[in-house]
Amino acid sequence: MNGIKVAIVGVGNCASALVQGVEFYKDAKANGDVVGLGHPDFAGYHVKDIKFVAAFDVIDTKVGFDLADAIFAAPNNVMRFAEVPKTGIKVMRGQELDGVDDMLRALVKVSSEKEADVVKVLKDSGAEILINLLPGSAEKATKFYADAALEAGCAYINGTPIPIASDLEWSKKFEEKGLPLVGDDIQDQLGSTVLHRNILQLLVSRGVRVDKSYQLDVGGGAESLDSHYRGRMRKRGVKSKAISQDLPYDAPLVAGSSDYVPFLDNARDSYFYINGRQFGGAPIKIDIRMEVTDGPNAGPILMDAIRGTKLALKRGLAGSLESISAYGFKMPPTPTTMYRAERWVEEFLLGKRKL
Repeated sequence: MNGIKVAIVGVGNCASALVQGVEFYKDAKANGDVVGLGHPDFAGYHVKDIKFVAAFDVIDTKVGFDLADAIFAAPNNVMRFAEVPKTGIKVMRGQELDGVDDMLRALVKVSSEKEADVVKVLKDSGAEILINLLPGSAEKATKFYADAALEAGCAYINGTPIPIASDLEWSKKFEEKGLPLVGDDIQDQLGSTVLHRNILQLLVSRGVRVDKSYQLDVGGGAESLDSHYRGRMRKRGVKSKAISQDLPYDAPLVAGSSDYVPFLDNARDSYFYINGRQFGGAPIKIDIRMEVTDGPNAGPILMDAIRGTKLALKRGLAGSLESISAYGFKMPPTPTTMYRAERWVEEFLLGKRKL
């Protein structure tokens, strides 16, 4: 098969982990036991089929540099787990809009390079899919790049909590253009949301009544900075709504960023509390602490989303992809439980489900 041509907007820690991951797993056996990667082959495509053809950012340590160098440039602080050879892809100066707020400006300097013609770059590069990995509060920029994808004829994967795939008007725009749309807000391989959701599902399936629960995150890095200060309430709303999908009844649920701690770098600590009742009304309380490295947590989900989107392109599907979105994102167009989302993806891959 031909490669999957991918463009990235926002060369941060998630982008770094994704680019490193393609290099790290390029020789993974499709039927092998591969640490950290659930699907070496997904939708008929191997990890090595993912080809990066364009990238956009606004930070001076990244703009103008080869993508292989930019993924490790400050303020990125994700772990280095692969040596990425030169790609020949120069990071272009994108549109700033609201992508850099006052808090982030304390960490970075915006490039003085001339803004690129994003649509032209996408067309010239042959990009099939544009992935949005901008800060979660960059609403104007997220919508700008969604429009650019439409004009350039690219599918769009929205990693932010800005409603795009879950918005009917945006979905209709992509459907009219014959392009797939996936999102919104990446759900990590084993992040706080997916763990919380699976615990709640387990309790419900075993007959435990969940009375109340919270999950709070403390992290470092630019993503946590944005989530805590500028995007705190939006992120809390998205995460709280995501975990509520797995309870068949109403209960007080809170999930979101609690604090930004610079010295944690790209690490994130998550704290879970669940209070409920089991057989005979006997009380049950659960307290859990989980520590993860944030950037790599998004890598395998992005890889699956890219390959699932490519399959949709091949099949001529358009508009919001319900199955891929529910499987890999917190705010999909059609909310559902984790178990059902996984079944939807299996049906989609087998051609038994259209979207």
